[in-house]
Formats: sequence, C-alpha cells, structure tokens
Amino acid sequence: MSTLVEMINETLEVIRKKTDKNYEIGIILGTGLGGLVKDISVEHEIDYSELPHFPLSTVESHQGKLIFGKIGGKNVVAMQGRFHFYEGYSMQQITYPVRVMKFLGVKTLLVSNACGGMNPIYQRGDIMLMVDHINLLGDNPLIGKNEDEFGPRFPDMSEPYNLELIKLAEQVALENKVKVQKGVYVAVPGPNLETKAEYRFLRAIGADVVGMSTIPENIIANHMGMKVLGLSIITDECFPDALKPAKVEEIIATAMAAEPKMTLIMKEVIKKL
Repeated sequence: MSTLVEMINETLEVIRKKTDKNYEIGIILGTGLGGLVKDISVEHEIDYSELPHFPLSTVESHQGKLIFGKIGGKNVVAMQGRFHFYEGYSMQQITYPVRVMKFLGVKTLLVSNACGGMNPIYQRGDIMLMVDHINLLGDNPLIGKNEDEFGPRFPDMSEPYNLELIKLAEQVALENKVKVQKGVYVAVPGPNLETKAEYRFLRAIGADVVGMSTIPENIIANHMGMKVLGLSIITDECFPDALKPAKVEEIIATAMAAEPKMTLIMKEVIKKL
C-alpha cells in the first residue's frame, strides 16, 4: 500500500467516527465565499486541525472546517476554506482534501474562487463560469510517482470543466435572472497582485481572469475521474491603463456582496443533479 493511501485511510478513520454516509458532491469555498454553509443542513463539522495530514488555512476569511450535510436532499461535503501555493504548502498538500473527497464518494466537485477580471467586458461583482484554465503556478500536483489506483499517468484535460455542468449552471442563472460570464482562468503563484505589464501578458495569452488557486484541485479531480464545475467571482478590475491599487478588505467585501448570487447558482445546480 502506498504512503498516500495510508494517509488517506488515517484521515478517513477520523471522519468515519462522525459519519459513515456516502457523499457524491464535494464543494470548495474560496476567499470570502464561505457563506454557502448557511444553505447546508449541517450534520457534522470537523476542524482541519482534527484531521490527520490536513493542512491548516492561514488566509483571512478562510474558516478551516470540513462540513458534512445536505443541500436539496443531496449529501454534500464542503471545504470551508482552502489552501494556496503561496502559503508554502506543496501541491500534494493543497490537493490532499480532494483525494479524501473521492474516497468519501464524491463524483461531482464544485469549486469557487475570487479573482481579478482582465476581460474589459467584465465588471467587479460579476460571476464567471470557468470553461478552461492556464496553469502558470510553476508546479503540478501530479509530478512524481503516479498512484495508478487513483488515475492514469497522463490524464486528459480536453474538458477540465464539465460542459454539461456549465450548461446546467447557465440554465440556473437564466431562470434566476443572474448575469454570468464564461471565460478562462489563469492561476499564478502570488501572493502579490500583478503589475500592469503582467496583466497585459496574461490577457494576451488568452486569460479572462487571474487568481491564485483552483487549478491544482481541478487537475487532481480530473485525475480521479470527477466532474468539475468552477465559479469565479470577479472582485477587482485589472485593466492596465486604468489600474488602481487593490485593497484586500475591498476584495473580500466584493466577494461577500456577490456571494449570494454564486451561492444560488451552486445550490440550484446541486438540486438538479
């Protein structure tokens, strides 16, 4: 048995003392976006500190809890707070909870993040459905020995974000009169925000928004055969010719203000699954 499987079993041992249910839907809540928990009929909560091999969230607004419960009658497990490369964690540590989710039965993963908008038609507070991504983190969670029992050595990434889930999210948005964009997310290491020249470069290579997360989790989810839906909240406008200094407090406030729209889409998508 591999070390990773042993680690996962140790984590599961703690979780299974609280719940023996199967959870088909996993949720990762990003910066300022922990409010979906209010819509979960919570049955169990476990602090990350209680879970063997789980990292701890060190970022403002990330609670650091694994939440188990129901949305629309469906069993869900949600990460209230995620981990980032810039916190000093390895890619394997960042994505470890996604591995655990798979062993809890998760087949569909919903991921959210806060990001900067570079597409000039996007506005602060908009929601973007992720249709593709560009990995500029400088690392990949699959580097190293492949765990064959988890997935193939060379996983296909032609559809990193599931097209059926994107259509479903668009349908939900239309029914609820919520405006959504569709676009490409690029991840950079951070933690500093980008320069004007960097924004121009990222836009030129095809990115609509920029953030510091999500892609590692998406790669692992695809490796393990999960379907992924990604939603981004645009918290600041990153237009090089009109760039203003960004304040973290304003970014989090914008995320929290737009959160109810994103939460509504996530909740209704889950109900329709």
